[in-house]
Amino acid sequence: MTIPTRWVFLQVKSRKFNRKKEKPLASTLSTDVMNPPMDKLDNIFELQDELNRRIGVDMSAMNDEDRAKWILNYVRAMQQELAELTDSVPWKWWAKYQEFDKQNAKVEIVDLFHFLISLAQVMGMSAEDVHEAYLKKNKVNHNRQESGYSQKDENDSRHI
Repeated sequence: MTIPTRWVFLQVKSRKFNRKKEKPLASTLSTDVMNPPMDKLDNIFELQDELNRRIGVDMSAMNDEDRAKWILNYVRAMQQELAELTDSVPWKWWAKYQEFDKQNAKVEIVDLFHFLISLAQVMGMSAEDVHEAYLKKNKVNHNRQESGYSQKDENDSRHI
């Protein structure tokens, strides 16, 4: 069994070692590594897959035509959720009656996550795929900032 490095790192990083109350880290680490907790992003992807299947969306059986249809469905759903998020924020500078509905804004952000994860799944991406692509794209974005991002270079993201 190969244990991803990030699990070991997270286990070590999250442990507060108290010599009087806990076993030494080495004796607990082997158990934790052999039965790592589910990663939060993995868990979210699994839950979304279960929900999509319950709704009747089986991404494993999709052909390219189905994928294109569902990409558009999820993009439209996300556009609607973005509009609902926008309505949670007092954006009408001419209206004095508006209030910032922080609780609803949080709900709309979670709704966006549902559709964004479904969109990734339509494209065959796992939580690990998204994480790896995010790390690569994040590095590209930092490099762009370091260089002043004065010119668009579409080739800088082709490796993602």
